[in-house]
Amino acid sequence: MRNDSTRGEGAPARPADDISGGPSDGPAAPGARAPGAGVPAPRRGKRRILRWTSSVLAFLILATAAAGYLYYRHLNGSIQTDALNLGDSKLGGSRPNAFGQTPLNILLIGSDARDGAENQALGGARDTFDGPPLADVQMLLHLSADRSNMSVVSMPRDTLLKMPKCTEPNGKVHPASRGLVQTNESLSRGGPGCTVAAWQELTKIPIDHFMMIDFKGVVTMADAIGGVPVCVQENVHSRTRDGKGSGLKLPKGENVIQGEVALQWLRTRYGFEDGSDIGRAHAQHMYMNSMAREFRKNAKLSNPMKLNSLAQAAIRAMIVDPGLNKIDKLYDLSMELKKVAPGRITMTTMPWIYSPSDSARVEPKPGEAEDLFRMIREDIPLDGKGPEQPGGAASPAPSSSAAASGGASGAASGAASGAPAAPSQPAVDQAAPPARIAITVRNATGGKDGAQAKVKGRGSEVVAVLAGKGFTRAVADNLTGAEDTTVVRFSSPDLAGDAAAVATALGLPASAVQKVDDVSGILLLVGKDWRTGSAPTPPPPAPTKAPDSARPLNGDNDKECMAIQPGFTW
Repeated sequence: MRNDSTRGEGAPARPADDISGGPSDGPAAPGARAPGAGVPAPRRGKRRILRWTSSVLAFLILATAAAGYLYYRHLNGSIQTDALNLGDSKLGGSRPNAFGQTPLNILLIGSDARDGAENQALGGARDTFDGPPLADVQMLLHLSADRSNMSVVSMPRDTLLKMPKCTEPNGKVHPASRGLVQTNESLSRGGPGCTVAAWQELTKIPIDHFMMIDFKGVVTMADAIGGVPVCVQENVHSRTRDGKGSGLKLPKGENVIQGEVALQWLRTRYGFEDGSDIGRAHAQHMYMNSMAREFRKNAKLSNPMKLNSLAQAAIRAMIVDPGLNKIDKLYDLSMELKKVAPGRITMTTMPWIYSPSDSARVEPKPGEAEDLFRMIREDIPLDGKGPEQPGGAASPAPSSSAAASGGASGAASGAASGAPAAPSQPAVDQAAPPARIAITVRNATGGKDGAQAKVKGRGSEVVAVLAGKGFTRAVADNLTGAEDTTVVRFSSPDLAGDAAAVATALGLPASAVQKVDDVSGILLLVGKDWRTGSAPTPPPPAPTKAPDSARPLNGDNDKECMAIQPGFTW
């Protein structure tokens, strides 16, 4: 059964007419007959008309360009901006891999703000009007460094965690929580920058950007795209006897929803699966996958009116961080996201357990939640596939050990040569002999949390270890760092092979080789994992696929249908 809503699409713009050039006023071509030689000269009136027409066309082109520029400025001025991170912990942005490619981590926040007539008209208890907003939807979108895949991790709004200290730009301080607090309260502690800080504190994933949307924004976007197809296994009506629920009412099968109905779908808890926030997250994943497929269908230059309406709707709907506060930045981001085929998009929910302190709330599931976060940190696809190869096939997910797979040296070779070599091919770039590689060693054994003091003299001890491996140009500096794991950082692509050789000699994973701009040469930071001995403590192998408890949903899956909670059918 299909319940289609009306789609009001504008007609595509007409192609520009082909304007051919007029007669030339320049010298006659060789062999041409001169005026007066049997061919009448063009009349002055015709020349005036052509010149006048050319002037008008030139004016119109300039006027259109000026209008476009003014419209561009108008759109830029419409973008709402807020601070990226209000917490004390600054992980910095995502770091490039050994190819010099950088992943992107974007936190998507859905606010339940009821601070205006439009938002208040879309539902909610009156006692929540004009109250502090809550981050009822939180999804971390990870775009892989090679742009071959995308991963999304939702955190249920009922998740309990410790809130970090957040300081607003005006100086107002929200102290760190002493106990566990429900995650959706982060937004009321200064804005989306505190939600970002809470995610970074929990996951240790550097977040590069955020995008926040409220109730009316969801409606605007759904209307602009012309509706989003969703599916329910039975007739559903989200309404309890005491009046709770989103009010969503849909017949069995596929429905194309937009406007307020789309908002109801995203808010529905009572009526989906077991009536919990976990079921709601699954419904949101289905909606987002479907919306992504619709965007790819609609966001085409062949329909500029549709593209324009989508762009305007997105800009009106969102609040973004300063790194995304220009039209060209948002456009560039959309082009990066569009590189990923729906079949390489994986939607997941953070693995969870019921909280021992509050059975109505949840907490991250020990082990499995961290596995999921680690996969994001190490840029490992959640679908178990590696990056796309030139032939279109996907290679297996990479091993976490540079020494075992040669991944660091191969990747570094690609960085030095400007393009990655195929995994089956030998490395193109060769590292210099160990005795010619200059290395600065820095003691960072205290770790990022500062819980342990650094090991005195550890830098010099590691220099001796390197010398025993042939790296005789290693020297310790007097500066200190703070790293949980040992890393090798290098400043320019021509040092990539050398940095990878250092990592391989020490048995470090491929992810430990990082190209950064704020170092000189090759810098080895000895982390908390190497406080003693001749080699760092090897990390356990990284997972190669999202755990089943994360309920992974593939972006190509257009057959998924929401299960309905007993008692909510009609």
